Amino acid sequence: MAEEMVIFARTFDLLEWLLPKSERFPRGYRFTLTQRMMDAALDLQEALITAETRQGRSRLAALRDADAALGRLRVYLRLAHRWRWLSDGQYAHAGGMVGEIGRLLGGWLKAETG
Repeated sequence: MAEEMVIFARTFDLLEWLLPKSERFPRGYRFTLTQRMMDAALDLQEALITAETRQGRSRLAALRDADAALGRLRVYLRLAHRWRWLSDGQYAHAGGMVGEIGRLLGGWLKAETG
């Protein structure tokens, strides 16, 4: 599925962009919000990799795990923006990447449940 390859590339791009940004977040939050944000982003990537290697219900469960991780990541990004750790432009950029990943993931989920 060509769409699967795109979602992996987009998720990697998000991680590559987000990891260095999170290093600049306030030190006092590195082991709370920052860690949870990075965990959610990495959980998303891992769930997608798991889904690629599975079939049937197991694949669907992994895709739902990926969707849950993406939802958590959206919340953490919103908080980082609200607290001014991400500028308006950075938040818009992250939102665009997350939105595209969400559309790709939604398409994959629809194809699996279809």
